[in-house]
Amino acid sequence: MSFHEVRFPANLSFGSTGGPERRTEVVTLANGFEERNTPWQHSRRRFDAGVSMRSLDDVETLIAFFEARQGQLHAFRWKDWSDYKSCRPSAEVDYRDQVIARGDGVTQSYQLLKTYTSGQQSYARPITKPVQGTVRAGVEDDELQDGLHYSVDVTTGLITFVTAPNEGMDVTAGFEFDVPVRFDTDRIQTSVASFRAGDVPSVPVVEVRV
Repeated sequence: MSFHEVRFPANLSFGSTGGPERRTEVVTLANGFEERNTPWQHSRRRFDAGVSMRSLDDVETLIAFFEARQGQLHAFRWKDWSDYKSCRPSAEVDYRDQVIARGDGVTQSYQLLKTYTSGQQSYARPITKPVQGTVRAGVEDDELQDGLHYSVDVTTGLITFVTAPNEGMDVTAGFEFDVPVRFDTDRIQTSVASFRAGDVPSVPVVEVRV
């Protein structure tokens, strides 16, 4: 799959609608009870940026971006304004935000993760598109220095330590991140409401696996 390491203009994605989607297969038994299962380990996000278009300049920017991606052909980065940090939206990124692994004294590379917890249940989401320059990492409450103690591949979300964290030590990280998406249509329809105002009824995008 072709992926362009470029972000959809953040000012156009601001105000978009969307969020996570799950796939659940429900079978109702003869006695009225249900069996529920899912073929998806991870959720998939969908968004629509059409509602955030405000001017003809916005429409022109969208069309240029759409044409450069050749419609659905090439995936790209998307800022989900409702969920783009390892911490709460009102907080600042900190290296202690997420426990991404526990050291074993051998492994040097780890996938960035964001864990969502409610009650006794939790879900660990792999983060594959961290934002350049935002990743902070530490081991057992000691913050480490990017470029000296570790490096981050912002195209995969892998963080690699120069020295493998010792066995039993918590590996932590904080970061901002984008969602890998593609357009969910090969057609963009526009209209001109006035001399300086444009309208795009729908710009659907959908998350892709990378």
